[in-house]
Amino acid sequence: MTATGLVGHDDIDALIMRLRLGTEASELHGSLCGYLAGGGSLHGTSVLAALQLDGEATEPTADDEALLERLARQCAAELADPELGFEPLLPDDDRPLAERAEAMVDWCRGFLGGFGLAGTSAHAQLSDEAQEILRDLGTIAGSSFDFGNEEEDEDSLIEVQEFVRVGAMLLHTECTAHDGPASGTVH
Repeated sequence: MTATGLVGHDDIDALIMRLRLGTEASELHGSLCGYLAGGGSLHGTSVLAALQLDGEATEPTADDEALLERLARQCAAELADPELGFEPLLPDDDRPLAERAEAMVDWCRGFLGGFGLAGTSAHAQLSDEAQEILRDLGTIAGSSFDFGNEEEDEDSLIEVQEFVRVGAMLLHTECTAHDGPASGTVH
């Protein structure tokens, strides 16, 4: 775990290796964030069951389940953070640019999958802006990167990461706003 007590990329990576989940840490985080942003609920179900992931080798231990539950609480809190503190969980900035860019693609792919798994009625009521964000996330998820100028490429990745960060929070706000008490009016 990180110094702040938050579940980090390496923690998820180690869990994935132990359980042989056949996914990447960023993709798992993206899936969970997409599921929660899309209005999915984890009440009464495990993270892995909600995301339809199962390991090839072993059942998750109580510690593994606790880590996933902590991650789910962390994602939910960050997505709803009024200070906009949410960040996609990607490899640290000291990792190679290509690795971080690929992780961003994985994260977007996971987010879209998780968002779809949430399958709530709120999806039918998404604004044009939210639908455009989903299309753009799909474009990123289907991307491969060509690298040329390291500094420009680093700046571009930062811009994409910021778009994804804000887009995920906007989708969360729209989808979870529909889950509140019915006021009789639809905006």
